[in-house]
Amino acid sequence: MANPPVELHVVSDATGETAARLVQALEAQFPDQEFVEIRHPRVESEDDLHVAVNRMKGRPAVVVYTLVKPELRDAMRALCRRARLHYCDLLGQPIEAVARVSGQAARMSPGSRPPLNSAYFKRMEAIEFAVRFDDGVGRGLRDADIVLVGVSRTSKTPLSIYLGFLGHKAANVPVVKGIPAPRELFDIDRRRIVGLTIDPNRLVEIRRARVRTMGGGARNRRYAELMQIYEELEEAKKVHRKLGCPVIDISELSIEETAHRVVRVVDERLAEAKA
Repeated sequence: MANPPVELHVVSDATGETAARLVQALEAQFPDQEFVEIRHPRVESEDDLHVAVNRMKGRPAVVVYTLVKPELRDAMRALCRRARLHYCDLLGQPIEAVARVSGQAARMSPGSRPPLNSAYFKRMEAIEFAVRFDDGVGRGLRDADIVLVGVSRTSKTPLSIYLGFLGHKAANVPVVKGIPAPRELFDIDRRRIVGLTIDPNRLVEIRRARVRTMGGGARNRRYAELMQIYEELEEAKKVHRKLGCPVIDISELSIEETAHRVVRVVDERLAEAKA
C-alpha cells in the first residue's frame, strides 16, 4: 500500500519563495513519496499563524517557515510544539549567527529585497549576454565565460540564462548536421567549452512534444525521427572530440544541476591550467 501524501506547509511573512526552494530540494530526496505543497504567504500576525497551524493539526505535515520578526518566530515554534508538528525555522538561527559575527543588528524587515549591488548588476549583465548570444547568434564567444555546444533541445538556452543568473556569461552554439560549426569556436579558450548530449530516446520525446506545438509538417516530423537524432548526436560527438571538451549528459538532470556541473567542470579545467 502506497504511503499517504506528506503535506509540506510553507509559512512566510513574504511570498514564501525561499522556503519553497528548500521544499523542492526535500521532495527530490524522496522520489517514492507523494507530497502536497501548501503555502501560507503574507503572514503578519499571531492570528494568521493560528489559522495556518489549525489547518495542519492531526495531518501528516511538516512545517517550513521563514519569519523575520522574532515574536512571530517564537509564536510559531510554540504553536508547532503544542500541535505536535515537525517544523523547521529557516531564518531564525542564520539571522542570529550573522548578527553575532558581524556585530550588527538585523533590520528585521519582512520581504526585504536583496541590495542593488555589484553582484546584482553582474547577474543582469550575464543574463542579457545569454539572450544576446543565444543559439550561435552574434560574435560573443570570445567574451563568454562558458560556451555550451550541443544539438537542438539539449537545454542550451535555459541553461545559458540560468548560468547568467549565477553570474556567468554563457553563449551557446548549436550543432546542426551538414552545417559546419563556426570557425571562432575553435579559436577560443577551449577550457571554457562544455559539450551537452542526451539519450536519443529522451530527445525523441522532447522533440515530438515540440513538433506538436509547431505543426506536423514533413520537415518538422523528420526533426523528431530517431534516425535523424542518431545522426545529429553523432555529428555533435565529432565536434566535441575535435574541440577536446568535456561532455555532460543532461538526460536525467535538472537545469540547476546541469548548471552547477558545468561551472564545476570549467573551474576545474581553468584551475588545472593555472597549476
